[in-house]
Amino acid sequence: MKRDALAGIRVIDFTTTIAGPHCTRLLADLGAEVVKIESPEGDMMRTRPPIRNGASHMFGYLNAGKHSLVLDLKRPSAIAAVKRMAARADIVVENFRPGVMKRLGLDYPSLRRLKPDLIYCAISGYGQTGPSAELPAYAPMIHAASGYEMAHLAYQPGRERPDNCGVFFADFNSGAYAFGAIMTALYQRQASGIGQMIDVSMCETMLGTLMGEVMRAQVPYDLPSRPMFGPVRTRDGYVMPAVASEKTFQGLCRAAGHPEWIEDPRFARYADRRNHWGAYVDELEQWSGQLSSEQVMAQFEAHGVPASRYRTVAELMSDPQLAHREALQPVTDAGGTVKVMAPPFRMSEAETRVRPFCQSLGEQSEGVLRGFGFSEAEIADLRTKGAAG
Repeated sequence: MKRDALAGIRVIDFTTTIAGPHCTRLLADLGAEVVKIESPEGDMMRTRPPIRNGASHMFGYLNAGKHSLVLDLKRPSAIAAVKRMAARADIVVENFRPGVMKRLGLDYPSLRRLKPDLIYCAISGYGQTGPSAELPAYAPMIHAASGYEMAHLAYQPGRERPDNCGVFFADFNSGAYAFGAIMTALYQRQASGIGQMIDVSMCETMLGTLMGEVMRAQVPYDLPSRPMFGPVRTRDGYVMPAVASEKTFQGLCRAAGHPEWIEDPRFARYADRRNHWGAYVDELEQWSGQLSSEQVMAQFEAHGVPASRYRTVAELMSDPQLAHREALQPVTDAGGTVKVMAPPFRMSEAETRVRPFCQSLGEQSEGVLRGFGFSEAEIADLRTKGAAG
């Protein structure tokens, strides 16, 4: 029987919006006890559609499996309660603007004095120190600031305006890096017995995805007339062939019924092919444009060309492969049940599954405090002072 890899690990989660909650949901998926501390107003994601019966399923996607504790951090008694909890926790994760936790007296140096083996992870736009550290940061502006958007634009011939942003790469990638760093720190703690501070920069996360652009900024070289990974038009849509080797290039030529292209001086060598890729695709589409995507894909498959047609998210969600892996798993909140993505990895000896609940604001405040050793009288006192919800 599989076990929860992080059973017994306690996490205090101060995060909001996407990057931090994605990190801490991965911790919850592996069995950690994650206590999400929210203001009396709650995480802003609780107001994001789709909303049913007052519950945001977007919030549920990011916060499944966590316990909601309402504390008003403007109250000294709430700060004292957090410090008491931190002394019994393993991990703290926050994604406030740098300086906020220090002003609250909840930064790493303050909490480390209470718990020397505490692992403290801070996710921010540009890192905790430096001239840009205190700038506000959200994923769309980090996409712009990191060079990602201009890099993407360079692969769209004829366009000058950057894309509108609707997919939050910076948030999800930064949350995943934070999760990985926390796992590393837990492993190191086993040997050293001490915790540490983890400082995750969203801007550096995005720059780290731009391998070619980082190289080109230092050693300039020309881009091909058209990117070598791009859509190929069919009669009823587009497909994406991945021409990543000589073998796949030759298969592509044969699939199109033009084996002579293999020896064509414009395409025979990689360097020449790269420089003439636009011409190659133009000729390729004279063939593919007469066929359906299904017919083109059949030819690609027959000749060993890795490729995919372009699918919508809804189409992918119906793919039998996802059903086989149980990639979409149910989460129930006050609005009902929806499916969310499980972690994209599986482990032979550990559970990697979404915990099937999302709590309403403050739903477990009393139970959480009790679990951290607060008496009924102490909980009542916090409520009387307006510190706990």
